[in-house]
Amino acid sequence: MHAPATAAYLDWASTAPLHPAAREALLTALDLGWADPSRLYGSARRARAAFDAAREQVGALIGARADEVWFPSSGTQAVHLAVLGAAAGRHRAGRDIVVSAVEHSSVLHAAAWAASANCPGVPEGAGRVVTAPVHQTGRIDVPAFTAAVQRPGVALAALQSVNHEVGTWQPTDEIAAACAQQGVPLLIDAAQSIGRYPVPACWDLLTASAHKWGGPAGVGVLAIRSGVRWRNPGPEDERGNGRVSGFENLPAVLAAAAALAACEQERTALAVRLGPLAERIRREVPRLIPDAQVMGDPDPAGRAPHLVTFSCLYVPGEALLVDLDRAQIAVSSGSSCTSSAVTPSHVLVAMGVLSHGNIRVSFGRGSSDAEVDYLLAVLPPIVARLRADAGVSQL
Repeated sequence: MHAPATAAYLDWASTAPLHPAAREALLTALDLGWADPSRLYGSARRARAAFDAAREQVGALIGARADEVWFPSSGTQAVHLAVLGAAAGRHRAGRDIVVSAVEHSSVLHAAAWAASANCPGVPEGAGRVVTAPVHQTGRIDVPAFTAAVQRPGVALAALQSVNHEVGTWQPTDEIAAACAQQGVPLLIDAAQSIGRYPVPACWDLLTASAHKWGGPAGVGVLAIRSGVRWRNPGPEDERGNGRVSGFENLPAVLAAAAALAACEQERTALAVRLGPLAERIRREVPRLIPDAQVMGDPDPAGRAPHLVTFSCLYVPGEALLVDLDRAQIAVSSGSSCTSSAVTPSHVLVAMGVLSHGNIRVSFGRGSSDAEVDYLLAVLPPIVARLRADAGVSQL
């Protein structure tokens, strides 16, 4: 089978190509949004009105008030501000932070920094990061997470909506109820769900990243409920918005809001279309390739339909990535690879499944049956050759 004329892009969970609605809004906003929205002259007032409209639009789509929504420079910065700001604002309640073992690394790193004794802006000594375990599906152990939240001295709890590596849905409503009972704010990292699925209803802080839904890179979303104790963990900014320092990238923000609105209209039909693509890979990879293991919840109702992770045993994931790239197929691996080290995925380690040699395939609005056809045709001979090169025979 011949390769498609363009690459088979199967890494939509990492980033999505710019949505047509975002492109149109961005081009328009480059003329509209160049002025400083904090000034009082006409072009500045127009820029401010556009910015406020974007906040209102995004707020309506995620279930927040406009004045609860801010746009940091990335999803990672949004997470850092959420965690560090809540830790600073609630340091009198305690210094401990409860997380699941499968949170995104940005959450885990921020929690460790916020709990450390030398974190600036968070006084009164060190706290702890309390890590709740997950089941083999990647779903949080609800009783363990609840017990951790019930301990005295908890400043914040954090839980993702959808796991970014295996697609498992997390029981955010149950965890939110447990947190509310203890008066502990809950941060929901919704990077893998906003723009694709309904936004969780119960949260105190919410973070996301626009490039995941087809907005421009460089726009994150930070939503903080009114009444949540939060204090800016960085130096104050003369612009004085109290949440995010610096000059807003207004054209990118307007484009991100336009893309999210478009995705909201498309998401139901898209989920119906993408689900069978992922199910086909879950079914066909183990059938076509001996010793292949698919990760995540075996129940379709327990996982998001836009991604699937599998491992072809006895084959390094990095080698698979390289050969698939040569075949013009873009996927990602569950292992973090650098020039000097290969680090197993902390998500897969926490799940107790194979943590090396993994491939994550994820879908978006441009994904097609033809791309899946091509992947399933190319993958088995690549795996067979890599195993033969390593001296591993296939049954």
